[in-house]
Amino acid sequence: MEKTNPVYEMDPQEYNLKLANALKEIQEFKEPEWARFVKSSSSKERPIEDEDFWYKRAASILKQIYKRKVVGVSRLRTKYGSKKNRGSKPERFVRAGGKIIRTILQQCDKAGFTICIKDPKSVRDKKTGRQITDKGKKFMEEIK
Repeated sequence: MEKTNPVYEMDPQEYNLKLANALKEIQEFKEPEWARFVKSSSSKERPIEDEDFWYKRAASILKQIYKRKVVGVSRLRTKYGSKKNRGSKPERFVRAGGKIIRTILQQCDKAGFTICIKDPKSVRDKKTGRQITDKGKKFMEEIK
């Protein structure tokens, strides 16, 4: 009997919505008060209007860490960045803000889904950032 991995088998958008709904039930994942008033990037013109944005972004970040093994704030800022409208000048890519990403990563650490890797074990392992734990893997693979 072969085990299927729902993280890769399920439709990505559907999986992210189910993961976001599961994260709502965990007490460590709470949207801060300031999150209603901030933009997700300097390229955006208005603050976020989606009610479940915090949980959807947390689900997306958890999935990125699951796929890439080790992920830092800088790489996630680049992933969630977008083009900035500069009027008559050409558009230019701008990275996303780091506060939202950093806060979500801290909540993941507090919940026990990720751990922070600061010192690489050897010279070849130069990546620092967040890595998913066994508890996080189990949580993500149980969602169906």
